[in-house]
Amino acid sequence: MGTAQSREDRITDSESDEDYEEEEEEEEQYDDALSDHQNTQSSSSTSTSSGTQKSLDDIDAKLKSLKLKYNSQQSSPNLKNPVKLYLHIGGNTPKAKWVISEKLTSYSFTKENGDNDENCWFLEVGTKVRVRVSTEMQLKMFGDQKRVDFVDKAVWALKFLRDEEYRNFVTQFQNCLFENVYGMEASEENKVKVYGKEFIGWMKPEVADDSMWEDADDLSSGSIPVKGNRELMEEFEEAANGGVQSLALGALDNSFLVNDLGVQVYRNFNRGIHGKGICVKFDAGGSRIGGSPSSSTPKKALLMRAETNMMLMSPENEGKPNATGLKQVDIETGKIVTEWKFEKDGADITMRDITNDTKGSQLDPSESTFLGLDDNRLCQWDMRDRKGMVQNIATSDSPVLHWTQGHQFSRGTNFQCFASTGDGSIVVGSLDGKIRLYSKTSMRQAKTAFPGLGSPITHVDVTYDGKWVLGTTDTYLVLICTLFTDKDGKPKTGFSGRMGNKIPAPRLLKLTPLDSHLAGNNNKFHGGHFSWVTENGKQERHLVATVGKFSVIWDFQQVKNSAHECYRNQQGLKSCYCYKIVLKDESIVESRFMHDNFAVSNSPEAPLVVATPMKVSSISLSGRR
Repeated sequence: MGTAQSREDRITDSESDEDYEEEEEEEEQYDDALSDHQNTQSSSSTSTSSGTQKSLDDIDAKLKSLKLKYNSQQSSPNLKNPVKLYLHIGGNTPKAKWVISEKLTSYSFTKENGDNDENCWFLEVGTKVRVRVSTEMQLKMFGDQKRVDFVDKAVWALKFLRDEEYRNFVTQFQNCLFENVYGMEASEENKVKVYGKEFIGWMKPEVADDSMWEDADDLSSGSIPVKGNRELMEEFEEAANGGVQSLALGALDNSFLVNDLGVQVYRNFNRGIHGKGICVKFDAGGSRIGGSPSSSTPKKALLMRAETNMMLMSPENEGKPNATGLKQVDIETGKIVTEWKFEKDGADITMRDITNDTKGSQLDPSESTFLGLDDNRLCQWDMRDRKGMVQNIATSDSPVLHWTQGHQFSRGTNFQCFASTGDGSIVVGSLDGKIRLYSKTSMRQAKTAFPGLGSPITHVDVTYDGKWVLGTTDTYLVLICTLFTDKDGKPKTGFSGRMGNKIPAPRLLKLTPLDSHLAGNNNKFHGGHFSWVTENGKQERHLVATVGKFSVIWDFQQVKNSAHECYRNQQGLKSCYCYKIVLKDESIVESRFMHDNFAVSNSPEAPLVVATPMKVSSISLSGRR
């Protein structure tokens, strides 16, 4: 169920650091023998004794035996950037191990044309490795071992001979990465241009103020993290009739899977979700839920009105998420009650995403509003008319949602995803990697805008109290603390005020290079979530994200702990590699924790629900009973 932690902590083959000492001794013997050979050859010009000739033969034999172990490159004292190159074989099996690929070689950073003809930096190692410097390499640092691991069609490790050489490599790599991402040299001035003066900790993590991470509310002392002897245990697994597109978890009686056939209904239990054998079909007058025979299956499902209604949104065109409207399903009757249109000032518009007004508003039986997001729009929609009355669906062929508040930005925001807090504040992730925080009173101007780290934000989530934001990119998750102290000494979040110049540096959640490689071809992160609470004073305990065939779970308290062992011997932003993995036999569509209501008394967390295109599983974190 949970895979073992990857076998990449230590390189333990026969070519260990002690062997270097033996090799150095042999090299010294080689040099001494070579010197003796030259001296003897000199004296042999005046001596013809048989003893001298025998000595020459013995020395020649010794030279030949030693020279077999070293090529000219390995014995050269002037080799620039010397490293030892390892290759990982055996995957995550008991036979997994590191093997020497090149006993001694060199590396270089070279600027060349990439796939798109742009001039960018590549890392070359001997004759085996040539890879564009990017976050896709999943470079991991082992400062205590003078070693880095990375991915390039396989998993590689570089071991450096001296600490100074290791640190020089890491600095060069980070500078090349910055230039490849932002198209400018990694100078102090350019970093200020990219991040801004307020985010000094983002460009110089070593001087970042981590006090807010320490001051933030920790989990209660009785909480149980996902470590130690606790195991992940599968409670339920069942077929999902194929073509699963999305998962809508309920906090009350039921949860729902949207697939190619319709909406499947599941019953919520303390040990997970279990199918009820009920399916709300999409067919309505011979057409799919999208409104025409060619429409695609809904990709987004939103529960409303005490989870008795569901809003389903289908992309207008395949391959693009934007939709011109949505369908409202009455779950109790299993019928589509209306088809809503998105419209502003009399003109049809599209939406990229929808979400509830607050973390818990789907539990409100009178709820009539929800939030909408498009590339350059952020708004709230209302199913009532302008006078506050419910619209008369029966007399309207295509009722129009009422734009109650919001803002249509001129251009350039490139919004991708959003989420709401417990009080209705909004966090928005963008294509350029920026994460913006909007208060519940205004959607026109962000209170705080965090700079991007070079990768588009594909999904975003936020804790109920708004103190923590989780952004998902293809290659890592970024966890941001929004807390700051205002001029009066009062703690606030970046949703309610401008954070000033003491903004904590973010932390990154990553896979090890080996796990990233094992995750499969579709090894991009998606759908990073906190566990789910809807009550003041309760703290989320875990984070989960999906990558390929893996659901990856982090302990929230562990990630926040500045003394955590993952953060030792690192340069740059702190990266956490301590996690549990749920492995499935096909790529996972979505992984979500059930509502905190379903956490049993001896459990550290409510069950995790994992949906693949063909199956749905419920995973317990409580360990075996």
